[in-house]
Amino acid sequence: MKRVLRLSLLVISAVIGASLPAIAQDAAQTNRNALPEIGVVASDAISIDKEMLLGDAVMRQMRAQSPMIMDPVLDEYLQDLGNRLVVHADNTKFPFTFFWVNNDAVNAFAFFGGHIGVHAGLIRRSKSESELASVLAHEISHVTQRHIARSIQAQQRSSPLALASLIGGLLVTIANPQAGMAAIQASQAAQAQMQIDYTRSNEQEADRIGIATLARAGFDPNAAATFFSTLAEQYRMTSRPPARLLTHPLTETRIADARNRAGDYPTRFIPISTSFELAKARIKARYSFEPAYAEEHFKAMLSSGDYRSEVAARYGLALALMRTEKLEEAKTIIESLLEKDSDNLFYLDAATDILIELEKPDAAIEMLASHVEINPRNKVLALNYANAMIYAERYDEAISLLKDYLLIDNDYHLAHQLISDAYQKANMYSQMHQSKAEVLALYGAYTLAVDELQFAYNFSKDSYLEKQRIRARIEQFRAQEERLARL
Repeated sequence: MKRVLRLSLLVISAVIGASLPAIAQDAAQTNRNALPEIGVVASDAISIDKEMLLGDAVMRQMRAQSPMIMDPVLDEYLQDLGNRLVVHADNTKFPFTFFWVNNDAVNAFAFFGGHIGVHAGLIRRSKSESELASVLAHEISHVTQRHIARSIQAQQRSSPLALASLIGGLLVTIANPQAGMAAIQASQAAQAQMQIDYTRSNEQEADRIGIATLARAGFDPNAAATFFSTLAEQYRMTSRPPARLLTHPLTETRIADARNRAGDYPTRFIPISTSFELAKARIKARYSFEPAYAEEHFKAMLSSGDYRSEVAARYGLALALMRTEKLEEAKTIIESLLEKDSDNLFYLDAATDILIELEKPDAAIEMLASHVEINPRNKVLALNYANAMIYAERYDEAISLLKDYLLIDNDYHLAHQLISDAYQKANMYSQMHQSKAEVLALYGAYTLAVDELQFAYNFSKDSYLEKQRIRARIEQFRAQEERLARL
């Protein structure tokens, strides 16, 4: 699915800066001699409820300010991979959300409330699904051990201003390590050194727990040490290491510890993951490489036989051909892949895009219908089906399908954008402005969202019930802003 949101937003950038000092002051008033609640790490620093609210606020800022990849196929793959690890993790207090950042850096990061971002460059450099999973397991451990909350707790005796500076630097470091380290260095040197030392201890703990989670989830426990070694060797002589190595330094001791911990678990043979190879090919073909280079890259792989998965190399070539507008060639490849794996979501998504580009949306609808009937709420199937219906000018059916989908996944911004497009093309302007308001709210732009709702109110004419719903939603957005301010 190739739809991309292009919104220029004025975002409430002070949410984190305003809320964390208040949390720090609240924490400073707690009884320092009180024991933490059993099973809940750092509960006297930030409650689970506050952590989830902060995580939601940061996630809205991430959507607005970072180059997130909005791709249902990749999102489905990453969430599935993450969930396979989370079910084997200890001390999970909330559902986890995994998302992609369109950045070629070798990096991943975690923050409040179970949110984990993965840079596109990470899967590109991973040689196996176990290597990618080893990084996710490490970041999941940061969340389950509540390392940010514990960092706040460790700084409770600092002044609110200094503490806010350190926490702000820590949060920036999550998404941009170089900028974050600069922010930390701008605070008092002694406190900055304390924070760095504390982070190192967190890294050791996340390594230990992450490898255990990796093994329990059925992945290769040696993958962490293997990936560490590959990165260390690749960047040993580099003056500017990748972002991840700034906050996750790969010392010989750390690599040796990872090998030793993996030795505690039985060796297992892990077959090549086709889904991993397809996701990696999709990242290269659509997000990392220029169209012409992507085509050359996958053609060279196929001609030389230098690939781990032939079907992934062919799939990557099909996506590259789509970008160079060689649609019939791409169609031939995807059809041959579907003949052998008719339920594969990667292939169905590409086939839908090709048929839409060839101005054959009805053919796409016919292809997807049986799959949607079996699994109507699957992200890839539902959104591709709705997208094809919009192109086929079957707006009412698309709107009905998207409404049902949003009942189970109301935070998926691409679904809101699609339903907004459907409303606009159906000349349903009040509903269009309401759906645009939901998109803006997902970016934390509540003031702009309220403006859209005001437009919706003006288009609602004499519909009393619709006006009441709009008024109620305006109050909800305003209440959300106030709740964040009170954190």
